[in-house]
Amino acid sequence: MNIELKEQIKSDFYRHYAEAKPQRFWQIRNVALYCTIIYRKAHFYSSRSGIVNRILGVYYRYKLNVVSRKYLFQIPYLVTIGKGFNLVHFGRVIVAPSVKIGHNCNLFTGVTIGSTARYTGGVKMGVPTIGNDVWIGPNAVIVGKINIGDNVLIAANSYVNFDVPSNSIVIGNPGRIIPSAKATEGYICQKWIEE
Repeated sequence: MNIELKEQIKSDFYRHYAEAKPQRFWQIRNVALYCTIIYRKAHFYSSRSGIVNRILGVYYRYKLNVVSRKYLFQIPYLVTIGKGFNLVHFGRVIVAPSVKIGHNCNLFTGVTIGSTARYTGGVKMGVPTIGNDVWIGPNAVIVGKINIGDNVLIAANSYVNFDVPSNSIVIGNPGRIIPSAKATEGYICQKWIEE
């Protein structure tokens, strides 16, 4: 396995278990972590050249499609996700292709990160870009070509279709921003830090 891919998977294990590799067999069978690993491999091999990478890319894209339908995690291989990604619970999560997600981000059940195809009411056409250390609570919806800064907490059931500065909490529908330097303190645990 490639060193870069191994490092990404290691960071995801760490976020789930505070250890960089599984110590027990059951840890590998964590559904959310399993789907994350399949996504990592599909994304990695599909973005590399060479016949072996192409074959592995096709295989893991197929496998990602199978696990997406089975476990309801719809995270296409075209999404770019930083290290230390954490799908917190089993359940539907939908992320549009081309979304960019930073390091040490948490996504909960029912999260939708989607695109808009038209410009309406200040919503920009396209998909969101999400920074580092972002906690996205259950059933939150983030849409449009917007930027979510670093150290942001998006509360459960919030609707976000506007830019969010770093060090903020977003709450409600429609969402409103509350500045907070400690927005994700106590929420994002076991952060992956580059060695």
